[in-house]
Amino acid sequence: MEYSHRASSFNLKSDLVSLDITRDGGMLAPVAFNLGDRVVSPYSLSPWKPDEVDAELPVLLKNLRGDFFCLPFGPQGNGPPHGETANGAWSLISETDHSLTLAINASDVSACVQKTISLRPGQTAIYYEHRISGLEGDYSYGNHPILDLSTYPEGTARVSVSQFRWASVYPSAFSDPADGASQSLKVGAIFDNLSEVPLAAGGTTDLTSYPARAGNDDLVMMVSEAATPEQPFAWTAVVLDGFVWFSLKNPADFPATLFWLSNGGRSATPWKSRHIGRLGIEDVCSHFCDSVDLSRKDLLHDFSIPTSRHFTKDHTVTLRNIQAIAAVPDGFGLVKFIVPFGENAVTLTDEYGLIVTAAVDWSAL
Repeated sequence: MEYSHRASSFNLKSDLVSLDITRDGGMLAPVAFNLGDRVVSPYSLSPWKPDEVDAELPVLLKNLRGDFFCLPFGPQGNGPPHGETANGAWSLISETDHSLTLAINASDVSACVQKTISLRPGQTAIYYEHRISGLEGDYSYGNHPILDLSTYPEGTARVSVSQFRWASVYPSAFSDPADGASQSLKVGAIFDNLSEVPLAAGGTTDLTSYPARAGNDDLVMMVSEAATPEQPFAWTAVVLDGFVWFSLKNPADFPATLFWLSNGGRSATPWKSRHIGRLGIEDVCSHFCDSVDLSRKDLLHDFSIPTSRHFTKDHTVTLRNIQAIAAVPDGFGLVKFIVPFGENAVTLTDEYGLIVTAAVDWSAL
């Protein structure tokens, strides 16, 4: 057991990746990726340490960083926000040279969740598996990676997602002015192009360039197209300075992706307008970030968009994600396509037709 950003953490290393996972909340970060000529660490660590904020805050906010699993996703009446999986203590079940398996018995949902994080030699990819057993009923859930782009000049990170069939800004006030919070996007606006999203003040803004819209926190949701034999996964990509971070998911398990555009729009504790340039890229089965009770209401039924999943105690559900990075050449722009290249690699094509290949066992999804 080590301490990272003042949180007790487990550590996992390969030849190209080193990562930490907090005991409390099971949160990933920091993560260091070795690209040969440089080491990069794109995952966020909050601008506060766990012992620097109000002791009464949930672990979720004290340890806020990197990535974590939420069951249920959002607030709930009988437990902490994003569930005990994002707040409770995880135990080490087993480890190998390239994997860690942690578990938590989550009393709020009366279920056991096992988290296995794996690395593979020669790859700058992280493989996630969450096995949920003993759960009964309809629940929302999701992964919650957060990238730190606060050191990048405005608009220089390029953000894209795979094809989506429906997208909307959060349908009510996401950043409540009563809490000293501010947002920039038009409440409930439906859009079909990330580069033309309606603003509350009129006109549109381009969500493919970030950081942007300083002093605001916003949330949007994109519902992925179904997988096909030619495109067996959905994806998100963020092009940075000489490398790209990307994630892969099975859209049958994670129908939607949320972008939490956190750029100083929250002034209440612990935020204090200092959580800037952060980008949450959250693969979910949920109604935006709303409570599990609201997600169960199936408000997007008319659009055939599931916002919760039915679980039974006698059936274990396994959810998988992959997050990875790859070096890109100078001038590499917005990612337009990520497709399989055999079973052990993918190709990423940018807006100018430049192509890079990354070693990723996408079939693990």
